[in-house]
Amino acid sequence: MTYFFQLVLSGMVVGSIYALSALGFVLIYKSSRVLNIAHGQLIATGAFITYALTVWVGIPIYISFFISLVITFFLTMSVERIFLRRLIGEPIISVIMVTIGLMSILDGLIYLTPFGSENFSFPLFLPKEPITMAGLSISWTQLVGVILTFTLIGAFSWFFKKSTIGISMRAVSDDQLASMSIGISVPRVFGLAWATAGLSAAAAGGIIGNTTGLNFDTLHAFGITVFPVVILGGLDSILGAVVAGIIMGLIQQFASGYLDGNWGLNGTGSVLPYIILLIILLFKPHGLFGIHEIERV
Repeated sequence: MTYFFQLVLSGMVVGSIYALSALGFVLIYKSSRVLNIAHGQLIATGAFITYALTVWVGIPIYISFFISLVITFFLTMSVERIFLRRLIGEPIISVIMVTIGLMSILDGLIYLTPFGSENFSFPLFLPKEPITMAGLSISWTQLVGVILTFTLIGAFSWFFKKSTIGISMRAVSDDQLASMSIGISVPRVFGLAWATAGLSAAAAGGIIGNTTGLNFDTLHAFGITVFPVVILGGLDSILGAVVAGIIMGLIQQFASGYLDGNWGLNGTGSVLPYIILLIILLFKPHGLFGIHEIERV
């Protein structure tokens, strides 16, 4: 039974990171109905900026983490203004293709740096000994990561539900023409949506880098790994991203803990979430918390 609860604890840790990583997808889609295929590269960029400020510049990690959030915030806002703002009103597929191009560009730029081919790790800044209670253990890095993740998720939820800008983003997501008719600046909302998504990606990258180490292939793969989380929870639901992230984390840990190595099976933790995703979407195509919109023709 202790092993079962240890898997639950591990699944909660992994799932919370999935939830934070998925927020970037949700934030952009919620305001512009666009999928950002380059989200994994933004996660890696945030992690590497944090590492560079911490190790190369010598800034304490808790300060460099928040500086990386600010840098990535303005970086993604600039990307939206330079590459994507001109495509407002154009077919969605055009915008998605631009994000694919952006993904390739960021891949190339990162591979030109030492981060593209080597493994790195953050310096230890928390106690090395894990916290143990009732036979369960969790590292200090994981605990801090979970606390920080849920704090950020709560802040984003409040932002969308209570703040004027967040409500404007939701209005633009529902109807761009109606939003413009009441004075909401759609280009400004798009820019803020991308900037906020970049901030969440940088936060996820910093937490992932501290938990698993810095490897570019692993970091940008999170952009693909969390895509089933977004689809399962609902593309426009922050709550869905959180719930689906936890579900996926638990499924992966249970599959790895109970199936891998048994009956000759290996790697089921990576495959099983996609199988379950397909099954669930057969019955709920819009995800667990997605909005089913009915359009009149």
